[in-house]
Amino acid sequence: MSTAHWPLFDLVVRTPRLELRVPTDDEYRDVCEVAVGGVHAPGEMPFAVEWTDAPAPELRRNAFQFLWGTRAAWTPETWHLEFAVHHRGRPVGMKGLWARDFDVTGEVSTGSWLGLDHQGRGFGKEMRAAVLHLAFAGLGARWATSQVFDDNPASIAVNRHHGYLDDGFDIRSRRGEPARWLRHRLAAGQWLGRHPQDDGITVHGLDGCRDMFARPREAAR
Repeated sequence: MSTAHWPLFDLVVRTPRLELRVPTDDEYRDVCEVAVGGVHAPGEMPFAVEWTDAPAPELRRNAFQFLWGTRAAWTPETWHLEFAVHHRGRPVGMKGLWARDFDVTGEVSTGSWLGLDHQGRGFGKEMRAAVLHLAFAGLGARWATSQVFDDNPASIAVNRHHGYLDDGFDIRSRRGEPARWLRHRLAAGQWLGRHPQDDGITVHGLDGCRDMFARPREAAR
């Protein structure tokens, strides 16, 4: 696919162990197979959108529709960026970074999943650090938010590790039952130059697609 027409394909974020890059359709096929192999135990549902409940053929189709939808709906003010996460050249999951009215709010949100075979190795913390560095140091975001069900201790631990603070909760319907959906928030000033995991992260290709992201009016430090 042409990077001239979609320069986000040149955007790459690297950490000590991981590489995050925007997947082409060909690369995304391999990512989808990681998801088909399992993301969580059948009795659990860590996502607000219950996409993992779909059978394999539907899951693959839905995943592509979702990815194409993020491209089609992109504007400089409101955008949704999805990275394929690679370890030693192989996909292990996805990491999302999105914003609405970014030029006004300076706020981004994140979401992710990892294949079952790749969990418990600290990848979740490392890929979060990657997009926080991109958001705060690269794009000048002022805030990062994260939402998680209260019975998802692994994701809560990632938020706590990076210094997110409580920001209230909502009640969501999950598989037809009410569930507490926690909100957490992190300020740029609590991350940049302070969190040790912000070191060793590099961003490549941002200048070529910077005009696809609105800049906040001012960045709080």
